[in-house]
Amino acid sequence: MKEASGLLARVKDRRGLDELWCLLPEARLVGGSVRDLLRGMPVHDLDMAAPDSPEDVLRILKSAGVKVVPTGLAHGTVTAVIRGEPYEITTLRRDEETDGRHAVVSWTEDWAEDAARRDFTINAMSLDRHDVLHDYFGGLKDLADYRVRFVGEAGRRIEEDALRALRFFRFDARYGHGEPDAEACQAISERLDLIDALSAERIASELLRILTGPRVVETLSVMKDVGLLAHLVPASDIQALHRLLVCQAPEDALLRLFALCYADWSDLGERLRLSNADRDRLRQYGENTPVLDPAMLEDDLRRARFRQSLPVLLDRSWLTQASVLGVPDKGWDRLRTRLQQISQPVFPLTGQDAKDAGLLPGPIMGAWLKAGQSWWLEQGCRPDRKACLMHLAGASELREKSD
Repeated sequence: MKEASGLLARVKDRRGLDELWCLLPEARLVGGSVRDLLRGMPVHDLDMAAPDSPEDVLRILKSAGVKVVPTGLAHGTVTAVIRGEPYEITTLRRDEETDGRHAVVSWTEDWAEDAARRDFTINAMSLDRHDVLHDYFGGLKDLADYRVRFVGEAGRRIEEDALRALRFFRFDARYGHGEPDAEACQAISERLDLIDALSAERIASELLRILTGPRVVETLSVMKDVGLLAHLVPASDIQALHRLLVCQAPEDALLRLFALCYADWSDLGERLRLSNADRDRLRQYGENTPVLDPAMLEDDLRRARFRQSLPVLLDRSWLTQASVLGVPDKGWDRLRTRLQQISQPVFPLTGQDAKDAGLLPGPIMGAWLKAGQSWWLEQGCRPDRKACLMHLAGASELREKSD
């Protein structure tokens, strides 16, 4: 326990928090909110823990007229909504059983016992309503020393939940400095088989967050050295990702994931169970058509804008620049500006135009529209509706005469 810390003065709006403390006086702020207050960072989520059972928390809040949602009752979590702001409140817990993926928990009133089940020392601190900081495992010193360290034995914590191996590197990238904790790295390297039992969705969630975090190249390099990266994405090229970062490409997780795994991207979406939209983006990156080049003519750019969405084209321009140059370049910057300045081309003919031309729905109508679109593309997507109809009418007359 520390003396009054002055941390609560850094909370921008304490009204909701004070209301909750009036109803649940033994509750404390926990986790990221405490860590960020200590770092002088803005706090967005004021998560709390309480020694009261979930049922008691629900009853107390509802009887006071507070809107409360049982968001994770099986895990002891409810969400109170005050003045439109959500506050997650979780009952103190102990682990009864763990299998590396899931935990069976029970409730406790012991704050130290709850803190002991948390992953890292910097996440195991709590702050009470008297502005007193409770630090059971030296998290305050670790935070000041830029050190990410497991609570207790690193190996045991990973065996309880193997995802903590990935979380370690995500947190170390943000809050660590210099070489990662040696005990943690050793424990991870000795338990890589546990990673294979994790769901692809959980792995993807952590990996994508690592990819958009700070020191991503250094973090991935250590993950590769301990053998973890190969269990996540077997074929990876950190240098290719580095080239993308040097080009100053946007901080986009999927863009970085493709750069890291470009040599074997085809089954990446399935391996990580990504959404259909993300899989489609990877496919468009991998197919690399139309080919982009800073010397492209305006007609080529319009055709590219018609065939692919602007966001995908811009993403692909960064990937190509990283591949062929690997450094910032004004020519590629101008290409992206030119792409953004072009209005979205829209083929001016529709099925109604085909009907008006006397065609019935079916293969003939489809061929008519396809022929018109092919000619329109050849002209750089410039002709308007009238010009397209005139071209198709002329083409029909020529076919009739030849027949």
